[in-house]
Amino acid sequence: MTKPRAWRSPEKIRKCRPRPVTDAPFEIPDSKVGQLNALLHGTGVLELVDAELAGRPGPKGLPVRTVLVGLLLSLHYHRSASLADVCRVLLDEVRAPARGWLGIPDPGSLDAHGRHAFTRCVYRSFDRLTTALDPFRCDRRRRLPADEAKVVASAWEDTDAERVRRRELLQEINDRLVLTTVRLAHRRGLFKGWRGDIGVDTTPVPAWHHEPSEHRGLASVEITAGWHYCGGSDEGIFGHSATLLVAASRRHPAGHPQAGKRVSQHPQLVLGLVLDSPGKRIGPNAIHALTALTPFRFPTGILASDRAYTDQVSEHFAQPARRLGYQLVLDYKRENRGIRGTYEGALIVDGSLACPAMPTALAQATFDLSDKAVRGIDDDTLLREQIAAREPYYLRLKESVDERGAIRLQCPASGPSPAVACPRFNQVHQIPAPRPAVVDLTNRRATAAHTAAKPTVPIPQAERLRALPEKELPRICRKPTITVRPGDLGKRDKFRQDRHYLHPSWQDAYRPERANIEGANGRLKSHGINIADPSKRLAHGRVAQTILLALMVCSANMQMLFSWDQTTGTAANGNLVDVIAELTEAAPAAITANGLSPP
Repeated sequence: MTKPRAWRSPEKIRKCRPRPVTDAPFEIPDSKVGQLNALLHGTGVLELVDAELAGRPGPKGLPVRTVLVGLLLSLHYHRSASLADVCRVLLDEVRAPARGWLGIPDPGSLDAHGRHAFTRCVYRSFDRLTTALDPFRCDRRRRLPADEAKVVASAWEDTDAERVRRRELLQEINDRLVLTTVRLAHRRGLFKGWRGDIGVDTTPVPAWHHEPSEHRGLASVEITAGWHYCGGSDEGIFGHSATLLVAASRRHPAGHPQAGKRVSQHPQLVLGLVLDSPGKRIGPNAIHALTALTPFRFPTGILASDRAYTDQVSEHFAQPARRLGYQLVLDYKRENRGIRGTYEGALIVDGSLACPAMPTALAQATFDLSDKAVRGIDDDTLLREQIAAREPYYLRLKESVDERGAIRLQCPASGPSPAVACPRFNQVHQIPAPRPAVVDLTNRRATAAHTAAKPTVPIPQAERLRALPEKELPRICRKPTITVRPGDLGKRDKFRQDRHYLHPSWQDAYRPERANIEGANGRLKSHGINIADPSKRLAHGRVAQTILLALMVCSANMQMLFSWDQTTGTAANGNLVDVIAELTEAAPAAITANGLSPP
């Protein structure tokens, strides 16, 4: 095969190469600048910043609003939160009308020294903001000795009133920047079909700087950063940890694997963000983000979390989440599967209370089971049969949660429709033997309700021949109804969940919601806005990292809303620009506190 003549001529090849139309910089439409400016005003962050900077000495310099709008523009068009990119956007890409709105000088009248002076104004303005919000101001341009770094790091942990106030103010600014897009979607009615299911996860946010040096006795420039270890990994990532809430959905409310294709009726936005040191306040950070959603009056559904949250003290995560109205769906580590003790005589099997006479083979079906075997339950017929055989032995819900957070459970052999046949229950409560009745074998419901179709609780042969004294029987066998209050299970209360582990109803809730949170992580760490790339956010200090990460999540949510409009065609429900304009007219809802120490 001969090559075309154009391929043989280098001159023709050079002429065929694409050329830019012009060397002039890209120009951003004034409408986009106005849209993001209105979005920033609608958050209410500028009022908080102006109140904090009021009365501080020194020249005011460039308005903080200009820098924040520049960051949003840089993230939207260049996927970067670097201040160097912000300077190029404000000087070279913003048109004349928008420059007048933001107070930017005409770049045509600036020489090289003038451009450098403007760049310094941008950096000083952002540094003025981070300094005002920093609980302990230190030199962020060099690595401090370890002793000095400990003093700075302790400012993010102590209870000093002024430092606590600054940490709370920083977190409120973070919450408002993230929740403004949630409020935008809520006003457009995009959460109408949402049941309130949420996936929570903690993801690493790598730092640009090196870790502390022990042999030199120097700390990292990112003093509050640490090592984040992802599940199943022995290699840590140096940086911070970000707690994320994502709007999730389940397959079917009753848990039917064959219910059909799951269709999400809402955008999977990030609903909350908290940046903290790795391994600290994992549970309280999630509760803070959940509490921040209270003003929206969203429904409370299932809260799916990984094993990092199962390990949290019950008072830090499980109990506050239940008080907010969420049902917990948890996963367990290998050593936490199977029987985890008893309560009122009932077995605690994988977070659910069960009959004390449940067969050991069923109760210990997941004991010491590897993660690979749990994930491959669809291919393990024996495990699926054992999980299904557990169902009749679990205590049944008699009364839902009350205002104290207590629930009432009853023995599976009690009630008008018992799930099992228990000789011990019949003997203790003197239940007469059922009379023979004709059963229509063609009626599945009548057949399943017959006593012979229900599993019989295996009672030891010695007890069958000679009944035990009533005082020696478990509490659940003597009185078939028990009350479970928050904290009644002690340290094991953190393992209690509201769906039976590995049951189809658990899988239909946990698997899709974990897929939703991992999908959101994938979008936040994609080729677009990549929060895992520290070169996109080079500013020093945890205050700067918190603000930049909140802006990145806000911009990512805006892109998700735009993609949702393009995919589902919901733009007719309300123009994005019009709804943003409405946000500026109404003051944002106050962020309610949850009583826990902020990060």
